[in-house]
Amino acid sequence: MGKMYRVMAFWTAIFSIMFYLGDMYTTSLLFLCITGFFLGVGFLKLSERMYVYIFGAFLTLFFIGFTYWTTFMMPLGGGGH
Repeated sequence: MGKMYRVMAFWTAIFSIMFYLGDMYTTSLLFLCITGFFLGVGFLKLSERMYVYIFGAFLTLFFIGFTYWTTFMMPLGGGGH
């Protein structure tokens, strides 16, 4: 199961590079931090249940942050009027 976290670290690193190349520096830094987290957890020798708990906690924090950002931080779309 730890190998799957290393795979997720690879893909978040790819996203981080792409965001950086697209001049989205804050998002790139966020994905770089997530890459470090996944890479660090991927090399721990934990039980499969613990890996699932960690992933569940990660998803919970992500959805809370995403919902907060889209509700309170994003501007309302006006359709270009």
